[in-house]
Amino acid sequence: MAGLGYDLVEIERSAGGTLRVTIDLPWTAPTSEDLAAGVPEPFVTVEDCEKVTRQLQFALEVDGVDYKRLEVSSPGIDRPLRNEQDFARFVGAVIDITLKAPMGAAAAGQVSANRKKFRGTLERAEQQGEEGGGARGWQIVWSDAPEPKPGQKVSKKRAPAPLHALGFVLDELRDARLAPIVDFKGRKAKTQPGFSDIDDGTQVPD
Repeated sequence: MAGLGYDLVEIERSAGGTLRVTIDLPWTAPTSEDLAAGVPEPFVTVEDCEKVTRQLQFALEVDGVDYKRLEVSSPGIDRPLRNEQDFARFVGAVIDITLKAPMGAAAAGQVSANRKKFRGTLERAEQQGEEGGGARGWQIVWSDAPEPKPGQKVSKKRAPAPLHALGFVLDELRDARLAPIVDFKGRKAKTQPGFSDIDDGTQVPD
């Protein structure tokens, strides 16, 4: 994918022979000028997916890969987070993480020591190294207060629920994804959901 100018996000093969390939544009941190000007982050287009589809069809045929259907798309609202760059890109977003091992005694009575799955806002965190030096890490912050129901009025006098924070490094994670939350006020337009068929049965986003 790198040779075509795209990043490979995920590959999935279904039991029915469908090969799903998710791609994205390479990401670089926006400059202060970009932020001040409100420059939108570029996203994968239908033309990008068609370009990758043609290249993959040729490469898969040459390699003799057996599949019935090829789907090339951009990441969805629950896109996986794979590396440090992904986490840096989505600081401030709500994410879901699953730990490889339970929290254990580190829970300190705040949450269940056997808990592995968490949803919270992604933040950067300083973690102490063996020699006392700070190392860059990550944390999620969340509240266990129930979400108010649509139309429900929340008293301004009610004390806010306490926040919890969990620090982690990527090696401790089994899985990490953006939380599939639909924000009608406008999450950044990085994806184009939905698919359309093209002549050979391959699917690309609408």
